[in-house]
Amino acid sequence: MANTQSAPQTQNATLKAYEDKIRAQVQEAKAKLDQFEAKAKEKKAQAEITALNTLNTSKQEIDRKLQDLKKTNDAHVAHAKADIDAEVAKFKASIDDFAKKFKTQSATK
Repeated sequence: MANTQSAPQTQNATLKAYEDKIRAQVQEAKAKLDQFEAKAKEKKAQAEITALNTLNTSKQEIDRKLQDLKKTNDAHVAHAKADIDAEVAKFKASIDDFAKKFKTQSATK
C-alpha cells in the first residue's frame, strides 16, 4: 500500500516543483514587463502599450496552462510540460526582444 500512495505523492511533489520553477521564471519576466509598461504609459506610447498587452495575454495563457497541468492525465504530463516550457521560452524571448526595441526607441527619442 505504501508504494501505491508514494507514487502519486512523488508525482504531485514533482509537479509542484515544476510549477514553482515556471512561476518564478514567469514572475521574473512579468516584473520586466511591468517596468516597461510603466515607462510606456508615462510616455503615452500606444504601440508599446499594445505590444505589452499582447505579452500580458501570453503570460495569462502560461498561467492557464499551469492550472490545467494539475488536471492533466499522467500519460500527458510530459507533453504538457514541454508545451509550457516552449511557451515560457517564447514569452521570455518576446520580452527580451521588446526590451531591445523599447530601449532603441527610447534612445532615439
